[in-house]
Order: sequence, then C-alpha cells, then structure tokens
Amino acid sequence: MRHKVAGKGFGRNTNQRRALLRNLVSSLFEHLKIETTVVKAKEAKKIAERVITLSRKGDVHSRRLALARIPNKDVITKLFTEIAPKIERSSGYLRVIKSRFRPGDNSDMAILEFVDYDLIKGESGIKKEKKKVKEEKKEK
Repeated sequence: MRHKVAGKGFGRNTNQRRALLRNLVSSLFEHLKIETTVVKAKEAKKIAERVITLSRKGDVHSRRLALARIPNKDVITKLFTEIAPKIERSSGYLRVIKSRFRPGDNSDMAILEFVDYDLIKGESGIKKEKKKVKEEKKEK
C-alpha cells in the first residue's frame, strides 16, 4: 500500500524522475504549451505552478528558489521578465487538456498550457510584427 506516498513514480528512480519533470517544466516555460501524457502533465503542473508563484514575487530570493527547482537561467529569466508580469490571476495558472491517444502505445495524451495563453503569447507576436516592418522597409 502507498500510505503517505505523494506523487507518481513513473517507473524511474528519483534522479531520472526529477530530471524528467524539470525538463517538462522548462519546456513549458520556453514554448508556453507542451504535449505529454496526462499523468506527466499533472505532475509537471504541480511544480510549474509553484515556480510561477515564486516568479510573481520577483525578488532575488524567489529567483534563487526557482533556479533551485529549474536550473536553467535562460528559462527562469524569461519567466521572471516576460511571462510573470502578464499573469493577473492569484492561482490556477495552467490547465491540462486531454487531447488524443498516442498511436504507439495508446497512452492518454494531454496539452499542458497557460490559462492566459493568448495574452502571454501576444508578446511573441510583436517580434514577428517587427520582422515584417523591417522586411517592408527593405522592399522600399
């Protein structure tokens, strides 16, 4: 029996499981949306929401705590400077949407994304607009 045992094991040892979840969360912050299995998405959501809450504080101590959980400076910098200022809710930053069954092994797949995905993604759209303006200037 699994008395007082929290979380899923994924059939991996602790180091492999921790690395898997860190990589999922860093990919989520990098791409703002990822597709993985439902169970992995639910576990990654727990870690990601805690780190997002730290990033909303924005102080140095919170940044160091976030780096302890996801040791990727580029991703944490993006989270603290671009993503966190756009989040206006106090909790519930992510959602898990069941999408399909994987053809190889028929696993339940899910999309893990920000609830305010369109609002957060809007900043990336500005970069594309700048490229279009530069191209138009070159054509003239």
